[in-house]
Amino acid sequence: MLKQVQHDDSVTRWLDPGALTTHPLAMEQTIAVSTIAHTIQLVMAPVFMVAGIAGLLNLLATRLNRVVDRARILGREFTPTDHPDHGRQVWELRILDRRIRIVNRAILLCTASAIAICLVVAGLFIAALADLNVGRWIAVAFILAMGLLISGLGAFLLEIRLALYTIRVPVELLEREEEERLRLSDINIFRS
Repeated sequence: MLKQVQHDDSVTRWLDPGALTTHPLAMEQTIAVSTIAHTIQLVMAPVFMVAGIAGLLNLLATRLNRVVDRARILGREFTPTDHPDHGRQVWELRILDRRIRIVNRAILLCTASAIAICLVVAGLFIAALADLNVGRWIAVAFILAMGLLISGLGAFLLEIRLALYTIRVPVELLEREEEERLRLSDINIFRS
């Protein structure tokens, strides 16, 4: 027997009152599927963040590799203390050592951020499936992940600044005077 149900002012629906009770598992499965679908929608942004952090970790590992390679080359070419280049080599090795420590710190912070985001994703699924109210803990974990990521990016910025500090191009290689003379001569050509 169908029962007439007034849904809103303009729509009248006919429902079978026994339809929901005939299959008790059907409603649970529907809720579980809809809950999982909604949870998947919620975790998409954090999952994309983990992918972005993975790209950053790749970049940091490449930078670390280059710094270590430079330190090894400098170690092979290391001169005795009475050599004129010795002071510059020691200075550069100290800078390279500092850069290695900073990049390692950035890698640690970014990895910890990615782990915290993965815990957020797992927490969202567990909370949805077990019907737990852990929203505050998930928010704290996400804020912690953002703090770790910001700290890792700050360390990365510090390492870049330190790398730029050590790069000095000899002025004679820049040929600025010759370039300036050629530029001025080009301007004079256009005036004639």
